[in-house]
Amino acid sequence: MCDQDSMDDMIQYQLKAKADGLSRRQFGALGLGVGLMSLLPPVANAAAVTESAVAIKTPDGTADAWFAHPATGAAPGVLIWPDIFGLRPAFQQMARRLAESGYSALVVNPFYRKQKAPTAPLPPSMADPAVRTTLVELMNSLTPATTAIDAKAFLAWLDSQPSVDKKRKMATTGYCMGGPLTMRTAAQFPDRIGAGASFHGAALATDQPDSPHLLIPKMKASYLVAIAANDDQRSPEEKNILNAAFAKANLPHEVEVYTGAQHGWCPPDSQAYNQELAEKAWARMLAIFKTALV
Repeated sequence: MCDQDSMDDMIQYQLKAKADGLSRRQFGALGLGVGLMSLLPPVANAAAVTESAVAIKTPDGTADAWFAHPATGAAPGVLIWPDIFGLRPAFQQMARRLAESGYSALVVNPFYRKQKAPTAPLPPSMADPAVRTTLVELMNSLTPATTAIDAKAFLAWLDSQPSVDKKRKMATTGYCMGGPLTMRTAAQFPDRIGAGASFHGAALATDQPDSPHLLIPKMKASYLVAIAANDDQRSPEEKNILNAAFAKANLPHEVEVYTGAQHGWCPPDSQAYNQELAEKAWARMLAIFKTALV
């Protein structure tokens, strides 16, 4: 899901950020939610929002999650798969921002079988070997089978909420290791998922028989694949494989390498966060949602 090279790049950027004078205390404040509003620009004409922690029953236990939705009415549902650092304040903030834009957003703890959130220390970092080992073990506990179980439970839960418009398609978004999970979700529920978005997704097109890109023919979703520049340098053929697969399936798609963006550039608590490029990717996601979630 999040391969060794991606993690090595992440570590190097975190060490560089510290060398450039960004202290652990500063990033700790961001990870705890302090100052996140200043990093995420306000939503124009933002809807009033209701949000809370929720618990979702699955065949394997109870998943903890965060649900944010417009305070009134019903809106298209969005299932958010976080990166390897899991469910945390930054992703709650992103769910809230989606709700302010008119969507009912559920961000989940994909590691609930092993541990309730938080599943990683804040601020997010892979530089500590012990933390890295723990997070890789959590990530490796996820399989295509666990994703199928969870996607079914999470989408059913969303459809049971009065704030979710069941007459309109849903979307799914994912970050780093969450990118492939969006593709598995979209392929599993092609009649329900109308849009998908992967941000600095890891291992979307591999030479393995269970590569996520092989699922594209099963999808009916419009797709955004936002690729970090350093990920593209490492796997330059991935964008071509994805473009060809989406085109062959006749699916609307936007596969773009974000020049200057480093792996992890979208979550606002990431040390690779790039607000300008994160806003560009966010805007493209909303544009796809507007046309696809009908």
